Amino acid sequence: MAFDYSCETFLEMLAAERGAAENTLESYRRDLDDFSQFLGTGQTSAATADDVSGYMSDLAGRGFAATSQARRLSALKQYFKFLYAEGQRQDDPTRVLSAPKKRQSLPKVLSVEDVDRLITIAEADTKRSHKTAPARLRAQRLYTLLEVLYATGLRVSELVAMPVSAAMRDARLIEIKGKGGKERLVPLSKAAQAAMREYVGLRSAEGAYENSPWLFPSHGASGHFTRQAFARDLKDLAGAAGIDREGISPHVLRHAFASHLLQNGADLRVVQQLLGHADISTTQIYTHVLDERLQELVESAHPLAKR
Repeated sequence: MAFDYSCETFLEMLAAERGAAENTLESYRRDLDDFSQFLGTGQTSAATADDVSGYMSDLAGRGFAATSQARRLSALKQYFKFLYAEGQRQDDPTRVLSAPKKRQSLPKVLSVEDVDRLITIAEADTKRSHKTAPARLRAQRLYTLLEVLYATGLRVSELVAMPVSAAMRDARLIEIKGKGGKERLVPLSKAAQAAMREYVGLRSAEGAYENSPWLFPSHGASGHFTRQAFARDLKDLAGAAGIDREGISPHVLRHAFASHLLQNGADLRVVQQLLGHADISTTQIYTHVLDERLQELVESAHPLAKR
């Protein structure tokens, strides 16, 4: 099968011009490879509208969810749009195709009480006697991760890759480098600041990771604690707290951060900035929270609501 170098050129453009993250590039690469395998020719750039339509039907036949089909089509649309802009094609075979309609799904949201229970149990674990210093450090790390995540609503990739310098000063705001290299300021609660200081103090007392630039270092390839490891520890904590393990993840806590802010009167635009969403439409998945709050306000405040 001949190799089509246009795919690599497209990925290089995403990295160089749009600052796409490595995970994003890998996702595009897998989608394009799958389309190429469907074609069977290796000449992805020569695909026709019928080829793309046939591929979408094939995805549906393989049981792909509407959201997954839409993501694959989006990758192909960007790829062929790039080829057209570069003059490598005279047409765009995806132009008349639209993504399959998908149901709007609401994010899973923990209650304030659930989050409070998680944090309380994690904090209590830091205060009990541990058999070893590393065990105590792990307990403080989990508690710190929880406090910081619920205080900031960071993406888990942003959270685990925080620099240790973030804990070296009493700052109410910290600068986060998010998707595409975009920077934003997020507030830190006093509890999160205190947890970070305590964690770094324990690290220093044990002489652990003295030269690491990361707040949550590890011996892995990345040099910092991984999102997978945090998700695992969080599920274990949920089990101890009597919360469904399958219904919790770092991303669910990010949703809780946003939803609880909106429930308490925060502006949607402010939440957008805190979450690091480039487009307000991404944040609008939380409008169900605003709808519920407006309904509560009307029912509690309107003079005729209870007639």
